[in-house]
Amino acid sequence: MSIFDLSGRVAVVTGGNGGIGLGIAQALAAAGCNVSIWGRNAEKNKNAAASMAGSPGKVDSRICDVSDAASVKAAMAATLGHFGRVDGCFANAGIGGGGRHAFIDRTEEQWRTMFATNLDGVFHVFQAAARHMTERATAGDGFGRLVATSSLASLFGTARNEHYAATKAAINALVRAVAVELARHGVTANAILPGWIKSDMTAGVLANEKFVGAVMPRIPMRRFGEPTDFGGIAVYLMSKASSYHTADCFVIDGGYTAF
Repeated sequence: MSIFDLSGRVAVVTGGNGGIGLGIAQALAAAGCNVSIWGRNAEKNKNAAASMAGSPGKVDSRICDVSDAASVKAAMAATLGHFGRVDGCFANAGIGGGGRHAFIDRTEEQWRTMFATNLDGVFHVFQAAARHMTERATAGDGFGRLVATSSLASLFGTARNEHYAATKAAINALVRAVAVELARHGVTANAILPGWIKSDMTAGVLANEKFVGAVMPRIPMRRFGEPTDFGGIAVYLMSKASSYHTADCFVIDGGYTAF
């Protein structure tokens, strides 16, 4: 359907070299969107781009540490220089808490490191993208999509992971505020809240038989999610079909939160 045709559009996907980010990037490229993958690992970036060879959309990659504002500005400038525009920004890069330390033992460094990547990273990337999008809107080309990867941890208590949960809850609030502020420029802002998804970040816990035995019965779909499960929502949010859909939190969890 033409309403989902992304030909001519350009999207940035941070952390797009693996897991959910790669699933998003692959779906966007398959729908005709040009994609710039931002990640810290050059080899992973290269392999991710190679996995999309033959897609209708062109794929570029940039070294970027989202916790570093200067790195984000440089990556945005390079992407704009390469593609000429950025229509969508998927702020997906993040780190997990791992549940290894009790709250009372949480160190200041662990707390700050988590916020620097998971929250400050979204702020840096969204700000750079929004600046470009609003400038285009002022020039008569109003279109923009801001999408952040949040987590079910933003909604439910997560023992030994309070620093991670706090960053994700803050992302939800940030998205709603930005959605209201930027709506007049034709820019939407939404968050995606994944459930238990197979990725490098969750490989350890999903390999734990005790954990799987406790969690799987709570998932009505009776399976863990795959990165490809996020392709459809990514294309929708990037397309004209979602022009009136903003300030929302999309829960994609196989029914986990409903059961």
